[in-house]
Amino acid sequence: MLLITCPWCGPRDETEFQYGGQAHVAYPEDPSALSDEEWASYLFYRDNPEGRFRERWVHGVGCRKWFNAVRDTRSYEIIETYTGASR
Repeated sequence: MLLITCPWCGPRDETEFQYGGQAHVAYPEDPSALSDEEWASYLFYRDNPEGRFRERWVHGVGCRKWFNAVRDTRSYEIIETYTGASR
């Protein structure tokens, strides 16, 4: 069992959360100006590092709020969680 610490609710079982992808990915200023290739790149291509990775999570069974987490992709350990938009 993996415990994830919700910034609002505290530590909870991983089954209460849903993964939301890479954190800090800026939405395009004018999506209609993007080519199909650029739009596909924005939607589908994300970093896949070995080691620490910033992710978005939602506490779907609890407070339903989104937050960011730093997770080590080698060990799956959640190193920290935070509410802010940048770190």
